[in-house]
Amino acid sequence: MSKVPLLYPDRNICIMGLGYVGLTLATVMAECGFQVLGVEIRKDIVVSLQKGEAHFYEPGLSARLKNVIKTGRLQVTASIADSFAGSVFIITVGTPLDEKGKVRLDMVENVCREVALHLKENDLVIMRSTVKLETTRKIVRAILEETRVDFDLAFCPERSLEGKALQELRSLPQIVGGLTPGAAIRAAHLFLFITPTVIKVSDMETAEMIKLIDNAQRDVFFAYANEVARLCDVIGVSAAEVIQAGNLAYPRSRLPQPGPVGGPCLEKDPHILAEKVLELGLWPEITLAARKTNEEQPEEVISYLHRVCSGFASFPECPQISLLGLAFKGQPPTDDLRGTMARPVLNSLQKHFPCAHFRGFDPVVRAEGIEAFGLIPCINLEDAMRGANLILILNNHPRFAHMQIENLSELLARPALIYDFWNNFVAKELHLPSGIGYMALGSHSRAVLP
Repeated sequence: MSKVPLLYPDRNICIMGLGYVGLTLATVMAECGFQVLGVEIRKDIVVSLQKGEAHFYEPGLSARLKNVIKTGRLQVTASIADSFAGSVFIITVGTPLDEKGKVRLDMVENVCREVALHLKENDLVIMRSTVKLETTRKIVRAILEETRVDFDLAFCPERSLEGKALQELRSLPQIVGGLTPGAAIRAAHLFLFITPTVIKVSDMETAEMIKLIDNAQRDVFFAYANEVARLCDVIGVSAAEVIQAGNLAYPRSRLPQPGPVGGPCLEKDPHILAEKVLELGLWPEITLAARKTNEEQPEEVISYLHRVCSGFASFPECPQISLLGLAFKGQPPTDDLRGTMARPVLNSLQKHFPCAHFRGFDPVVRAEGIEAFGLIPCINLEDAMRGANLILILNNHPRFAHMQIENLSELLARPALIYDFWNNFVAKELHLPSGIGYMALGSHSRAVLP
């Protein structure tokens, strides 16, 4: 990896969409020596970015963003300026699911039309958004061809992990699939200034497929861990012990701990993959079964918890319930609430405990984000524990694994139950006050009840 030479022809880049994918990429490319124009339609975010203030949490991003903004290597606007003379457009806008579970491509189409207004002869357009198979060829290409100018087109999927994006953009291999061999080589050359390895694949569809398969297989991987939790609860053993002992020094077992599975990718990418293959007459059994397993977990657990709590003497009809860990994951830490399983958990809690009072705490998510989620924000763990009847640990942030649960539980109401989706503790090893219980996902039979 080397700094971009001043005479490199594709040195000026326009990145369309400055969400998580676009802003981290824009920052890293600016650091590598590219001159980057970032375009974001949300005016409030444009204002904050122009000040060097990121609108989401990512370790190390704030200082690095301030630097590239200060030096002018990254400029942020709400639209492509007519004076933009760059030769590369990278599209990173979101592709959420609609109310029917189908992928929305309207943002991709809108951005492509804006790019088309500024497209010049021999410009390079790179799709980086996660899309339904054949979108780059059949939708993006078709819109750009209306300009009647020659251009290069490639699909290069985003692959970095939230919490490690700045590091992984500089280290992970980049996948490149081009409309033509020349487009693939040109896009590959561009990314070689960022990362030491580029993997050039046969076509854009292969690159699109790699992105979807990568995330779908992770969803399947986690779903099987959640099925193990179900099995262990039925048998009466601990899923945590089964998995930990089975993995120990045994290279053919790498099963993760069970837990809620969501986020901006895993909650939608299996559906995006399935949407296209279903149109072609194939039912992706494992992919959809895994997603169903992960989506059903919140209602299964909360329904069970309601039955358990109903059996406690003096458990209030309108309990105080605190949710710990609202971001979709805790390791690496993030404040991203997109696709978080805390949402369906809360919905299920509100159904089964309709007059409950709800509070929330997250080590990274700001108070305004928690409040917008529909919860009373807590400033710390003590605040979340105080007077609560039911505590749910929803993500795997290290703060929860390392908390002094025995001391904190003194603050709880009586009776009270701590439900841990992540098996941070072993119930039988805890010394909890009278009237306080602890239960973990997949280890229900080992619970200590009030």
